[in-house]
Formats: sequence, C-alpha cells, structure tokens
Amino acid sequence: MKRRLALLAAALLLAAPAHAEKLRLALQKTGTTGWELAVVRAFGLDKDAGLELEVTELAAPEAGKIAIQGGSADIIVSDWLWVARERAQGAKLALFPYSTGVGAVMTKDPAIRSVRDLAGKKLGVAGGPLDKSWLLLKAHALKQGVDLEKSATILYGAPPLIAEKALQGELDAALEFWNFAADLEGKGFTRAIEISDVEKALGAKGDVVITGYVFDDAFAAKNRDALARFFAMTSKAKALIASDDRAWAAAAQRIGPKDAATLAIYRKRYVAGVPKRSVAQEEADASALYRVLAEIGGEKLVGPGKTLDPGTFYKGGEAGAH
Repeated sequence: MKRRLALLAAALLLAAPAHAEKLRLALQKTGTTGWELAVVRAFGLDKDAGLELEVTELAAPEAGKIAIQGGSADIIVSDWLWVARERAQGAKLALFPYSTGVGAVMTKDPAIRSVRDLAGKKLGVAGGPLDKSWLLLKAHALKQGVDLEKSATILYGAPPLIAEKALQGELDAALEFWNFAADLEGKGFTRAIEISDVEKALGAKGDVVITGYVFDDAFAAKNRDALARFFAMTSKAKALIASDDRAWAAAAQRIGPKDAATLAIYRKRYVAGVPKRSVAQEEADASALYRVLAEIGGEKLVGPGKTLDPGTFYKGGEAGAH
C-alpha cells in the first residue's frame, strides 16, 4: 500500500506543471502589445509557455524607458535607435524585433505622390524635429534636390493633433505614425509616401524593424530560455491575430470604437508589420539607416555613437539559436 501511494505521489509530481517563470512587462496602454497580450490570455498561451506575465500598463513610452532603466521592469517595447543611443552612453540594453510598422505621408490631394510634390505645401509632422520618420523623409528629399524645411511649410505636433488638423483640411499632407495613418486611411486619405519605401531608397534591403522588445543584457543572460519562450509565445499571438477571427476580436477590443472598415485597415497594417526576416538582416538595415540618421540628426539624435553598436540587436531569441 505504501509503495502504491509513493508511486501515485511520484506520478502526480511528474504531472504537475513546472513553476511558471515570472516576467515583468511595462507596456504602453494603447500599444499593439496590448492586443497580443489579450490574445495570449484568451488562448492560454502564457500557461503553455510556462510564463507568468506581470504587466504594468503605461500612459506614455517614456515611462517604459524609466522602468527598464530603474529596474522595475524586465521587458519594455521601444525602438532600436533609443537602444543604440543608450548603449553608446554605456547602458547594456538589447532589442529583439517586434514590428516593422511605420507611418506614411497621408493626403487627400491627388497631386501629392512624391517628396517633390510637397514643395510649396503645408506638411504636418507627427512628433518633433528629431522624429526618425521625418529625418528619413528629409534625407530622402535632399537626395532628390528638395529641402523640405525650405520649400514646404512644416508644422510639428503630437500625432492626434496632426491627424485632427489633417481632417479639418488645415494641412495639405501629414506624416503620421502607423496607427494614426490607419485612421486617416479609414477616412478617405491615401498613403502618398510610404516611409518603408523611403527606408529602402536610403539603403535598406527590406521592411526594417522599428520597435522591439528591450531588456538588459544581464537579464537576457540569466533568462535566455524564458525569453525564447516569451518570443515564441508572442509570435503565436501575432499569427493568431493574422489568421483567427476570434483572436482578432480579442485584440480589437483594445482599440476602442472604430468602424469595421477602419478595424480591417488596422488589422492589415498590423499584420504587414510583423517581422519576417532574420535578426542579422534587420541589424544590417538598421546599421544603414543609423548612418543616415547620424548624419542628418547628429549627436542630438544618436548620441556619441557614429555607427550602430553591434550589441543593439539580441541574437539569442531566434528559433534554433544557441
């Protein structure tokens, strides 16, 4: 009897799930990571991955940077340029690709189709003078002999303000972040100039990762397996959002009230932004764009680094990486 009980106890012990490893995430409340986490929870992907996710939702991206720097979060989402700048200043952060999603120049004017067509026009720019998309657009225009700061009237503003001014007809065109561009697309605006095309014109070979999961090198070294499972889990969530309408319904609840046509645009643009290339390819293209940004934005934008630090992109998160 004792032997049978001992065997039963051993069998139950083997059947019990391993202790879930906790990862602390600090993520922007309105970001697409919220969509993925909604799908993760709805489909139990966190349990399948043996992970416990402790999520802090933030009002602004800057709060995430403070959280990772202060040690109150293990993972945030930010852009590779910020990571490279931090590394140039001594921080040991790394990034694993999250999204290639990038904005566009939106307009209702059929005469605007290229940077040359922006001469003499009023252009709204979401973000400030050091916004990456704006700097890339400027560099692209200069290569074609167009100085947008001299030939166009530029209005800088927060993305919602620029979108509102575009809708009110106060702008001829607006350079917007991808989600605001999707909203404008749903209201009859066209994508006159794709920033992804601008990136390729400036030396990129494909659609370049803009944002990624950011974490500390030391954390990655200690939690390599948990990170690999986290990346595999979020990859599954992305695939479900693309292919499963139930998953999309769970994700779309995070967007807020939108009409069906606009929601379809959101889904299409989100899916288009899912990275499809190796980390090495992403790093090569980021290096090419970094040189352009360093030249046009200077130390104010990139910090003291003249080239992309080789540790900016995390190499241990791909399937089969050792």
